[in-house]
Amino acid sequence: MGFERILHHGTLIAVAILILCVLGISAALRVPVQMIPDLEVRTISVDTRWPGASPRDVEQEILIEQEQYLRILPNLRRMVSTATTGQASIELEFPFGVDINEALIRTNNALNQVSSYPENADAPALTTISSSDQPFMYFRIGPHSEGGASLDLAMVRHFLEDQVRPRLERIEGVSMVEIMGAEERQVRIEVDPYRLAERGLDMADIRNTLRLRNLDRSGGDLDNGKRSVLVRTVGRFREPSDIGQLIVAERDGALIRLADLASIQLSHHELRSSSYYNGLPALILAVRRETGSNVVQTKYAVLPEVDVVNTEVLMPQGLEMTLVNEDAHYVEASVTNIWTNLLLGTLLATLTMYAFLRSARSTFVAAVAIPICTIAAFIGLLLAGRTLNVISMAGVAFAIGMTLDNTIVVLESIDQSRRRGLKPFDAAVAGVSRVWPAVLACTLTTVLVFAPTLFIQEEAGQLYSDIAIAICASILMSMAVAVTVLPAMAAWLLPQHPLGTSAEVSSFDQISRWISKFYSSSIRRAAVLIGMLGAAVCTVLWLTPPAEYLPEGEEARIFSRMIAPPGYNLTEMEYIAQELIPELQQRIEDVPERFHQGETNIPAMRFFTMFVDPQGISIITDPKDPGDLDALMAALEARFTAWPGMRSFASRGSIISSNDGGTRSINLNVSGSNLAEIYQVAGLAYARAETLFDNAQISSEPSSLSLDQSQLEIRPRWERLAEVGLDADRFGYSVAALSDGAFADEMILDDRRVDIYLFSSAGSEQQVDRLRALPVATPSGTVLPLSALADLHESADTDSIRRLNGRRTVTLNIIPPRSVALETGVERVSTELIESMRTAGEIPHGISMDITGASDQLQATREAVSGNFMIAVLLCYLMLVAVFRHWGRPLFVMATIPLGLAGGIIGLTMLNRIGAHFGIHQPLDMITLLGFLVLLGAVVNNPILIVQEAYKRLEEGAESITSAVEDAVRIRLRAILMSSLTTILGVAPLVLIPGAGTELYRGLGAIVMFGIAFSTVVTLTFLPSLIVTIISWQKRLAGRASQWWAQLPRQ
Repeated sequence: MGFERILHHGTLIAVAILILCVLGISAALRVPVQMIPDLEVRTISVDTRWPGASPRDVEQEILIEQEQYLRILPNLRRMVSTATTGQASIELEFPFGVDINEALIRTNNALNQVSSYPENADAPALTTISSSDQPFMYFRIGPHSEGGASLDLAMVRHFLEDQVRPRLERIEGVSMVEIMGAEERQVRIEVDPYRLAERGLDMADIRNTLRLRNLDRSGGDLDNGKRSVLVRTVGRFREPSDIGQLIVAERDGALIRLADLASIQLSHHELRSSSYYNGLPALILAVRRETGSNVVQTKYAVLPEVDVVNTEVLMPQGLEMTLVNEDAHYVEASVTNIWTNLLLGTLLATLTMYAFLRSARSTFVAAVAIPICTIAAFIGLLLAGRTLNVISMAGVAFAIGMTLDNTIVVLESIDQSRRRGLKPFDAAVAGVSRVWPAVLACTLTTVLVFAPTLFIQEEAGQLYSDIAIAICASILMSMAVAVTVLPAMAAWLLPQHPLGTSAEVSSFDQISRWISKFYSSSIRRAAVLIGMLGAAVCTVLWLTPPAEYLPEGEEARIFSRMIAPPGYNLTEMEYIAQELIPELQQRIEDVPERFHQGETNIPAMRFFTMFVDPQGISIITDPKDPGDLDALMAALEARFTAWPGMRSFASRGSIISSNDGGTRSINLNVSGSNLAEIYQVAGLAYARAETLFDNAQISSEPSSLSLDQSQLEIRPRWERLAEVGLDADRFGYSVAALSDGAFADEMILDDRRVDIYLFSSAGSEQQVDRLRALPVATPSGTVLPLSALADLHESADTDSIRRLNGRRTVTLNIIPPRSVALETGVERVSTELIESMRTAGEIPHGISMDITGASDQLQATREAVSGNFMIAVLLCYLMLVAVFRHWGRPLFVMATIPLGLAGGIIGLTMLNRIGAHFGIHQPLDMITLLGFLVLLGAVVNNPILIVQEAYKRLEEGAESITSAVEDAVRIRLRAILMSSLTTILGVAPLVLIPGAGTELYRGLGAIVMFGIAFSTVVTLTFLPSLIVTIISWQKRLAGRASQWWAQLPRQ
C-alpha cells in the first residue's frame, strides 16, 4: 500500500476521523436503550373466552375444534392448549427463523375454518409472544388518599379502558396497556324463580322475549319532497332500567313486565381474581413497550402523562395511579455499571501502555484509538438496527482491549524502525508497511470468526450477535486507525528518541533469553509440547463444567406462589389472603437488621403485590436487602405450606425469560388420554422429583394433580322431560340460569357492548341443596321442582385440562437448585426418575413421558454453537492461508487454539473457586460458551506475529531455526505482552466487579480474559517449541530424502 502518500494527508485523516466521531456520537444518542436485545417472536397465543363453561366443555367445544385446523399449520413445532373455567388458550410455537407475520395470517385463516362456536363465546384473540416483550412498568390504581374509599374498584374497568388506557397507549414507545384485577361490566337480571313459575314461564322464555325485543331494524329510506328520509325501527335497550319495562307475557289481560319478576342492575362479571398492593385493594395496570423502542425514554415519557391523568382524569373520580414497579431502573443501573467498567477498563489499559512505553505522547497516540473504535461500535449497532443494551454494551467494553492489539503492533513496529536509525516519518512508513499483512490477518481473522454467529438462530445466538456486531465494528475501525491515524500521529507527535530506555529494552531482551530456554534443546521442547498438550487435554476432560442454557439475568425480585388444592373457591383464598396480609404489611415497615438478628421470621420487604384466584395466591416482592433474597423465598415458602394441603413455588425475577425459572426449567411431560392415569403418574413423578433434588422448585401445569374438583352433574330424566314438553335446550338453559347465570343478550352502553345475563334471585351464590328444590315451569302448565326432572349427582373432575400437541398432558416444571447444572439435572431426571419409574412398572400402557423446555433449547443451541465453531475454525484457517500464502504455516497458529480454549476453561474454574467465597457462581451457559468464539479470534493474533516474523528471519538468512524463532520472540515480546495485558485489564472490570446485569456477560468475559492470559504463555513457549521442532524435522527429512535420491542408481 502507498502508506507514504496516505501519511502526507494528515489533515484529511483528521477531518475524516472527526466526521466519524460526530456521526458516532449521533448514533449513540439515537440507538434505543433497553435491557436485552429484542428476541425473535416465534410464539402465537390464541385466547377464546366462554364465560361460565366448565374445562371439559371448553375442551370439547372449542379446543378440539381449533386444534383440528391449527395442527396442520406449516412449520408448527409445538401446540400447547389449556382449558380452564370459561377460557380456552392455545400457544403455537414455531422454529427460529419463521416469518411470524406470515404464521399469524395462516393461524387466523385456520381459525376462520372452525364452523361454529358456542353462543356466548367470544371470537378468538390472537397475540404474539416474545420473552423480551414483557411489561416494564406496573401501576397501582386505587382510591385516592383524600377520598374515594367507598369506590367499587371492580366497576371502574370500563372507565379506565375509555379514559386512561388510550392516553397511555398513544405515548411513543408504548405498545399495549393491560388492566388486571377487574372484570367487564355486565347487566344482571336476577329473576325470582317462584314468581316466574307461578306465571308459567321459564328462563328460556325470558331469554327469547328479551332477544326479540332488543333489536333495531333498518327500514330503508323514503322520499319526502326534496329530502330522503331514513327509516328505522328502534327496539334496543338504551339503559339497564329500560329492561325492566320488557313485557314478557300477558295473563288474564294483565301485562307482566320483567320488573315484576326480577331485579335489574348494572354490575360486572363474576370476579375470578383480586389484587392488592401492600395489602390494599388495587387494580394493576401493566405497560408493555414497542419492539425496538427506547425503554428509558419511554419510561420518562409515561411518567409525566401519568401525572396529567391523575390530575385531570382519576382524582376527580376519587382514584389515583401510583408507580409500583418498573424495569427501566435496572436497565439504567446495568448500563451505568457497564459505562463505569468500560471507563475503568480504558484507564487500566491506558496505564498499562504507559508502563510499557514510558512516554505520555506515545501513550496518547495509542490511546486515541479507544474512543474512535468505541464510537465505531455505536455506528455499527445503529446500521445493523440493534439497540443499546446490556449485551451490546458488554461487546463495546470487550472490544477496548482487542482494538488496541493493532495499535500496539504498529506502534511497536514503528519503534523498531526508529531504533534502526530512521527518521520519524520514514520510521512510521516503514513500521506500518512491515506489519500491515499481520494487522490485516489479525483483523480479518477476528471478524471472520464472528460470521458463523449469523447462522445461530437460537436465543443465545440472537443475544450474542449484538456483541459480535460491536466487536467487529470496533476491530475494523481499529485496523483503519492503526494504519492511517496512528502512523500520521507518530510521525509528528512521538519524541525524537525511540520509546523506552536502553535498560528497559535490555530487560525485555533478558526475558526473551529466559523464554528461549524452553525451546533451546530438543528435550526441553518435547517437555513443553507434551506437558502443555497433556494439561490442555486434562483440563477439557476434568474441568469442563456441565452446561446451562442461558444466564438467568436475575433481578433482586421474588415471584412466589401458594398453590391451592383443587376445588377451592375465591372466597376461601381471600380468607387466607386476609390472614397473610397483616403479617406482610409489618415487613414493609421493618428494617433488614431485625431479620439478621433473628427477631423476625420474614426479611424486610420494599413492597408486595398480591394476586388472589381460586387456584392460589401469587406474591411479587423485593427484599430491602438484596442479600436476603434466598431467605425471603424460603420464608414465604414455609409460610405458604403452613396451610394444610397447600404447595408452594418460588423463583427469582429474570430479564431474559419468564419469571418461572424458564432458563433452568426441566419440563417433564406426562401425556395420555385417561386423565386419572395421567394425574396418578404425574403425582408419583412429583414425589420422586422432590426427593431427587434438595430444595428444588417444582410446579405443575395444571396446578392440581388430582380429580378432586367438585362437580354437580345434572342428569335429565328424558322420559319425564318428554311428558311435560321440555326439550334439552330449554331445560339446559334454565338450569344454567338458575345455578351460575346464563347469557341472554347484549346491549350497547357508552359505545361498548355489555353482556346481559339471567340469574336466579340467589345471584352467583346459589347453593346446591336449594338448587334441587327450585321450581321449573313446563310447557304442559305444571310446575315441578328441578329434582323431579333430573337426578343431581355430586362427582369430582379437574379444574383445568392441558393438552400438548393434541394429547392431554400434565407438565412438571422442575427447577433444580443452583448447585446442580441444567445438564446434570436433565440427566438425573431422565435416568433416576423416568427410567426408574419404567423399571418399577409405574407408567401404565398409553402413558408417555418426555423432557422438554430449557433442556431442549440447551441441546439445540449447543449443537448450533458447536457446528458453527467448526465453521469459524475453518474460516480462520483459510484466511491465514490467504495471508501467509502457504497451506502449512497457518497450522502453527491453529495449533495454539485448543490450548487457548483450555485456558478459558481453567479461568472459568478459577473464577468459580475464588468467587464461591464472595457468593459468585458462573455456570457454563450458552452465552459463556460463545465466549470461545471471541477467544478464537483473539488468541490467534499473537501467534500470527511470531510465525510471520520467524519466517521473515529465515528468509533473511538467519543462522539457524532456533535463532530465527528467538529473534521473532525478542522483537515481538513487548508488543505481545502489552497487547495481552491491555486486553486482560480492559476486560477485567467486567468480570471481577459485580453489579446489575454482570451475570449476563461475566462468564464470556472470564473465558476471554483467562484464555488470552493462557494463550500468551502458549505463544511464548509452546509455539516457538513447535516451530523449531517441526521445521527441524522438515529439514532433517528433506536431507534424508536428498541423500536417498542421490544414492539412487543413475542410468
